[in-house]
Amino acid sequence: MSKSVKPTHTAYTTRSIGEGDSAKSIWTKLGSVWEHEDGEGFTIRLDALPVNGEIVVRKPKAKDEEAE
Repeated sequence: MSKSVKPTHTAYTTRSIGEGDSAKSIWTKLGSVWEHEDGEGFTIRLDALPVNGEIVVRKPKAKDEEAE
């Protein structure tokens, strides 16, 4: 794992609600992700599992970093 204490990414699951123009995506945080120092992989710590089996990993935005 990276020497960084702060996660480099966040793991989410998404689901759609509604249809057509009124459809919305709901993002639920599942856990935190740390990039390895060599850039060749990740360590993922999940606090929950997605029901649909899909995990989305994203770099945190500035406001997300402040909340962590």
